[in-house]
Amino acid sequence: MPSIYLIRHGKASPEAEDYDELSPTGYEQARLLGAELKRRGLPPGPVLTGSLRRQRQTAATALAEAGIDAEPVVDERWNEYGHLELLARDPRAEGSLQERLDAGLRAWMAAGGEGPGSWEGFRGGVLAALEETAAGLGRGGTALVFTSAGVIATVCAALLRAPAHGFLELNRIVVNGSVTKVMHGRGGTRLLSFNDHAHLEQGGTELMTFR
Repeated sequence: MPSIYLIRHGKASPEAEDYDELSPTGYEQARLLGAELKRRGLPPGPVLTGSLRRQRQTAATALAEAGIDAEPVVDERWNEYGHLELLARDPRAEGSLQERLDAGLRAWMAAGGEGPGSWEGFRGGVLAALEETAAGLGRGGTALVFTSAGVIATVCAALLRAPAHGFLELNRIVVNGSVTKVMHGRGGTRLLSFNDHAHLEQGGTELMTFR
């Protein structure tokens, strides 16, 4: 059956002026990810990425390490939601970063509406991109998608038919450089594995990051 590997980008640069840049830790995560892809010996197939730099930098580093000669197709539907805008939605402006982000996400999801900038617009775009990717794969085909935690959590929550709080729980725990696998068959698209990050453990606990 066709398989889609949803790969979270490496650690970005939350302490820097420009968040959307891989940190040294992020590059190391991407390198180890590439070594893992090489070890798995996946059949060649399409490679996709969002347009964010941290996603494209992760793809370039991992593909080079894996020896995969492919030019990723950029599709903005694989981009992350705007977390800075969501943080600004939390009127309390207090609590931990995760608490503030969760509050912003809940407000965003509860606001309703459709189209660009809305939760339903984001979710619909992600699921449409997933469906199109799956439909384009032949029997036994494999696609690599370099994306972000919110996208991966959206896909997994939808496939598990989880309520809104299920998305929030999944979103909190997606590790940078982790791999989530979904399979597509006659019965539809199914979640096979989530948040696999064993390939990072050789680097120690400092490679277990979530931002």
